Amino acid sequence: MTEMNNHFAQTHSAAEIAKFARPLAVRRVPPFARIFLATVLFFAMSFAAKAGWFDKKEADFTNYEVPLYQQITNHIKVKILARLGEGKNTRDRYFIIPFAYQNKANDPAYSHSFMTVIRVLADNQQHQLTAGVKKRTYKDRAFQAFTISWLPYDFATNPNLCVFKGFGSRIIPSWNQCPLSSGRSFTLEETIKLAVNVKNAVCMWGPYEISKDGFDMAVKRLRLLEAGAIKYRADDRLTRENHTAINCFHAMAGLTELFPKGGIFGTGFNMWGINGTSRVLLEYNETAHIKGVLLEPVDDKQDRFGFVYAPTRESGYYNPFKTASAYKR
Repeated sequence: MTEMNNHFAQTHSAAEIAKFARPLAVRRVPPFARIFLATVLFFAMSFAAKAGWFDKKEADFTNYEVPLYQQITNHIKVKILARLGEGKNTRDRYFIIPFAYQNKANDPAYSHSFMTVIRVLADNQQHQLTAGVKKRTYKDRAFQAFTISWLPYDFATNPNLCVFKGFGSRIIPSWNQCPLSSGRSFTLEETIKLAVNVKNAVCMWGPYEISKDGFDMAVKRLRLLEAGAIKYRADDRLTRENHTAINCFHAMAGLTELFPKGGIFGTGFNMWGINGTSRVLLEYNETAHIKGVLLEPVDDKQDRFGFVYAPTRESGYYNPFKTASAYKR
């Protein structure tokens, strides 16, 4: 064996010996395949970075024992008071707080978009209150608030939402066999309870200030929904244009007109949950802001604040947000 090794060393150069010593697996990968794999890895890493997979933060557990609805209303109050400032409020001011909830799989049957609308009344003045909307007070600030949260009328007791039914229904709207449902606008407390029941992640944007015209249109939209002529349908691609039925995120869209057109995107393009509300905010930036209804720009990504369910302080949890507060009930 020693003689054979010596003979091999004498008849082959060091470079040739190194060539034979390379792992066979490396030698078998063609150059174009290496380039392809490197390109795929580069784009995958870029996508992950853009999606925020590498910069997500842990949820804050400071208010973990506080019920989710109370966490959300406390958050709204702090934000609104900061916008009003310490001085006297000399005029009515109007705000919207868009929301969405979804589960980890972003299942459309467990996703929802909704919006709270707030009117903060001027201090020490006589007011013509919005009919049907309760007047409340917080730290000497009087306000009225309502929520547009459009769902099937019996969703609280029958939360089996039909979104797509039938082969190819996601692609071809006419193939969707889901029926129309009588709808109603749930309150904020009722809506948050629905999210808690299925342990969903809840996203909140804003508050964003709107004009009186924007507030009045939101009231008209609520009245339109409450009148009962319009039904609920999660996939409203065929029913929105003829004003037959509408889904949740279209119910809160288009505050510049009574009945929203919804833009070019329909339910078949994953427009539900956070994506659905994001689409609404894009439309607000492009239309409502230009028309003076939305009084400030929206940054869909940066303005998100999340609330995420965690079974315990030590357990894992679904958190799609950079900034979030944990809840358990």
